[in-house]
Amino acid sequence: MKQVVTLITVGIVFSIAANGGLQAQNRNRAAQSLAEISDSLRDISATVSLSVVQITATGYGIDNGDHQNGVSLLSRQRSTGSGIILSDDGYIMTNAHVIEDARSIRVKLNGQRSGQTSLFDAKLSGMDGLLDLALLKIQAQGLKPLTFGSSMDVKQGQIVMAFGSPLGLENSVSMGVVSATSRQLSEDDPRLFVQTDTPINPGNSGGPLVDVRGRVVGINTFIFSRSGGNEGIGFAIPSNVARYAYTSFRRDGHVHRGQIGVNVRTITPPIALAFNFEPENGVLVEDVLPEGPADKAGLRVGDVILTMNEVPLHNIRDLSLQLYEYMIGNKVTLQVLRNQKKLPIFVSVTESKNDPVRFADLLNPDQNLISKLAILGVTLDDKIRDLLPLRIDKGVLVAAFAGPPLYFGDQLHQGDVIHAVNGHSVTSVDELRKQLDNVKSGQPIVIQAERSGSLNFLVMDGN
Repeated sequence: MKQVVTLITVGIVFSIAANGGLQAQNRNRAAQSLAEISDSLRDISATVSLSVVQITATGYGIDNGDHQNGVSLLSRQRSTGSGIILSDDGYIMTNAHVIEDARSIRVKLNGQRSGQTSLFDAKLSGMDGLLDLALLKIQAQGLKPLTFGSSMDVKQGQIVMAFGSPLGLENSVSMGVVSATSRQLSEDDPRLFVQTDTPINPGNSGGPLVDVRGRVVGINTFIFSRSGGNEGIGFAIPSNVARYAYTSFRRDGHVHRGQIGVNVRTITPPIALAFNFEPENGVLVEDVLPEGPADKAGLRVGDVILTMNEVPLHNIRDLSLQLYEYMIGNKVTLQVLRNQKKLPIFVSVTESKNDPVRFADLLNPDQNLISKLAILGVTLDDKIRDLLPLRIDKGVLVAAFAGPPLYFGDQLHQGDVIHAVNGHSVTSVDELRKQLDNVKSGQPIVIQAERSGSLNFLVMDGN
């Protein structure tokens, strides 16, 4: 009996020793795997950070200080954000809100540039307030641009990294995962965002959200926060939208919004059950714009769009992002399910008729420049009146901007229609120039402008 116990005891010792060795091997393998992951993330950080810049925008604004007995003071304002180098000759993308109303924009490059300056003055090449994107240009060569990945390929739970200058701390990086791939802030908001728990703070705006291959999958733009700091709910503009805007800015100086003239709905399980569809396989056509491109191509209410140019569509997000792949005038092939039969439909991508940006293509800077307001204006005609329902049928459309604002106070927006200056009616570009010339130095300018169907008085002061 004693011998048996001895043998059992020896077996237990050998077993413990074997298990201890196996655990040590597992720990070594785990440590090696973590080290490889760490090295990979370090390499990505070292590469990407060279293509991320810090942006400083300065201007003037109204400061309603509590210590001034309710008196509003004009003060110099300064904001910092981030940007992404997209070309070796100095094109940089950032958020529109980073440089909005700025009179001076400076860009600081990360990394060492032996014998060369790292601080540059930047010029605005294009801006879109709705998309919250802007393109800057600096006079530099030999920069290291980042490349766009496809936001169509972004998956919930994948690892991403955010770069930028949070709270002014340049060349910072944080890591997290994609929380949602197609977050819509409200049902009426046409924009879609990549949601992430990656720590993002003020100053990260305009910086890249990259995947583990160092490709840009989004541009960090804002956070939801009760404290003002990061709470794990950050949002980035999808890379497909940013790439489309970048191409448009470089080609036209502004963004054209493509559409095919349909309203669609994601096929949820209740809809699939009611209509005998497959859930999340295609998008259901709820409405077709009369005389629009889809209507002319033969698309009908109740059709299911399965693919666009052979790319499967699973929800509204897929259709919205896919449209950013095409320029105005391109034709796309839709595979449509109708009465349980599949058929191809060829549709042209056109521009929304009520988008004031489309008038910018018709401008001649020499003829349409209104230098005192730093805008390009268009005299209202029958064509514009048909496209823009207006309460007053005479005036000047603000079609584009020709530089930073020249006046303090209220500002014009693209798409505004100017009807009067200091109480004097304006009916043409020439009349607008004349009325502005009549304003004496030091006298404020009050512009009556129509914006989204509402009449407003905009008060501007050049002092």
